[in-house]
Amino acid sequence: MLMPVAARPRPAAKPPRLAVVLGSGGVRSIAGLGMLDVLFKEGLFPDLIVGCSTGALFGAGVAAGNTVQESFRLATSLWSPEITQQKRWTSIAQLAMPSWFGFGQDFSLRNDQLMSRRLRQAFGHVDLAHLPTALRITATNAVRGTRVVLERGDLVQAIRASIAMPMLFGPVKWGQQWLVDGVVSDPLPISAAADASMVIAMGFELAMPLKVNNASRLVMQSSTAVFNNLQQARLIGAQASAQASGQALLTILPELDRRIGLCQTSAMPYLIEAGRQATQKMLPQLRAMVNGVAIKPVGIYSASAHC
Repeated sequence: MLMPVAARPRPAAKPPRLAVVLGSGGVRSIAGLGMLDVLFKEGLFPDLIVGCSTGALFGAGVAAGNTVQESFRLATSLWSPEITQQKRWTSIAQLAMPSWFGFGQDFSLRNDQLMSRRLRQAFGHVDLAHLPTALRITATNAVRGTRVVLERGDLVQAIRASIAMPMLFGPVKWGQQWLVDGVVSDPLPISAAADASMVIAMGFELAMPLKVNNASRLVMQSSTAVFNNLQQARLIGAQASAQASGQALLTILPELDRRIGLCQTSAMPYLIEAGRQATQKMLPQLRAMVNGVAIKPVGIYSASAHC
């Protein structure tokens, strides 16, 4: 295992004071480590981390008790381009002749053995409820399309469910449910931390493809629009709920000045720095929030990255 994990349950939980929410975005989600680095230097340590998709993957290292630097090293060992390049050759036959080769709920274009093996090597057999810092991982019920918040159970399976991008990776069986990527229901699940006094959330808006010259880019054009519209709608709802409940909410969407692929691990240092700088720009609002000064539940930097 590559990270320190408590072997015993946490004491009975009180409502969290400070929650950090790390949204989906592929490798971009690692920018959340830059945000956490700034928070730690300000003496702010969240007692709850909420993660969606790769936000769950990268947030799990910190929830397990690692430093930002250790979490970065862990992330580079877990997320790399070959993760999405493990082809399932039988999937071609399943697509071409589904009645002959079987096409069901567990279909996937990629083999997840490498990803699952890396996750298990890193995190071992740890229960979500036993992590030093509370971690909530969001996924989506594949049948109903509703969000599912995981707070206990096998950490590796929870992460695997949250990054189960439909069609690409197969869903995960969790009890009686089939779970897929959390991004399908809520790319930036702020409402999963509704019981926290203060919430700092980091997510990304995605830009439309520069040109549509093949089938995959056509699919990306539609999926990007769905992602952005869903995230914006959820964010508006979260802001309204925060105002109504008195929750202090700060949302940060870092600006990126270059195109970043979903699995472009070479961009990780740049992304962490982007998260750090975006958070530093928000320090006046952050300090006011911590000191109990009323601020509006906003503070959004629009992204400029291209897919």
